[in-house]
Amino acid sequence: MKEMMLGIMASMFFAVTFILNRSMELSGGSWLWSSSLRFLFMVPFLVLIVMVRRNMKQVLSEMWKNPLPWLLWSFVGFVLFYAPITYAAAYGPGWLVAGTWQLTIVAGTLLGPLFMKEVITNSGAVKVRQKIPFRSLFISLFILCGVILIQIPNAEGMSVNMIMSGIIPVVIAAFCYPLGNRKMMEVVDGRLDTFQRVFGMTIATVPIWLLIASAGFIDAGLPSSSQVLQSLIVAISSGIVATILFFIATDMVRNHHGKLASVEATQSTQVLFVMAGEILIFSAPLPAASALFGIGVIVIGMVLHSLNQAGMGKLRSMNEAAGSDDTRQSLPFQK
Repeated sequence: MKEMMLGIMASMFFAVTFILNRSMELSGGSWLWSSSLRFLFMVPFLVLIVMVRRNMKQVLSEMWKNPLPWLLWSFVGFVLFYAPITYAAAYGPGWLVAGTWQLTIVAGTLLGPLFMKEVITNSGAVKVRQKIPFRSLFISLFILCGVILIQIPNAEGMSVNMIMSGIIPVVIAAFCYPLGNRKMMEVVDGRLDTFQRVFGMTIATVPIWLLIASAGFIDAGLPSSSQVLQSLIVAISSGIVATILFFIATDMVRNHHGKLASVEATQSTQVLFVMAGEILIFSAPLPAASALFGIGVIVIGMVLHSLNQAGMGKLRSMNEAAGSDDTRQSLPFQK
């Protein structure tokens, strides 16, 4: 339950991304600057955090020993996540990008077979491929129906080009973000904490962000002071606070695929925060009846995920207790 609350808090801070990215695009800012500035601004904050905690040497050592996985999965988890999202903001409103992004709750569930887990058998520990948790998948699809209901009233009058440019990049991002996050958890295998992992992934992608920033300078010149300020806000709110909260939540359940899917499903609440933000900032109209019904579906889905997670935890505890009893019964009697 604690990890799901952290996930919901993270989604609230993540919502700032969709709102301010759209704001920057409406004011004429380049998506190339919006994407690169966020991560470049994150670097000094993360350096300070890791230095204060006195564990930078460990991060650099891990990266030096295994550079290719760090470069690959950091690129997948950060660059292929955020660059497409900022690009999509240039072609569609925040609600469309945030709504499409909710595919990540299903994507995270479907990624299970790409990972292995250790199982104890009579012949010892063996690694087996994880299975798709169909109960979590069903609940995630239920939440996705609520997201779709929210989008229906807003989708009227949109061109095919706007829908394609605003959706396809976000679909790519929706799969790359959980994939990169999970693969990096697998690479570090608990040797680094969340702050170290976010710092390492950010440093690993700095060369790419510098290239994107250079492309932004060639294409649009220097960013405006407004875009710089808004990018800084996004870097702190979404890049530092939200990312660390979300990664802490996923780290807590990294060895349990079903619970991990439940935590990733908390990102569905971003739609609610984005909708509220656009009403307050852009004076967007109040949600239609179908959108309100969709909100209700999302809330019910999150409750179901919580109950499912609690049930899985209780069953796991019972199995562990039963295993302990069996072990005690198998031990020889000692006086």
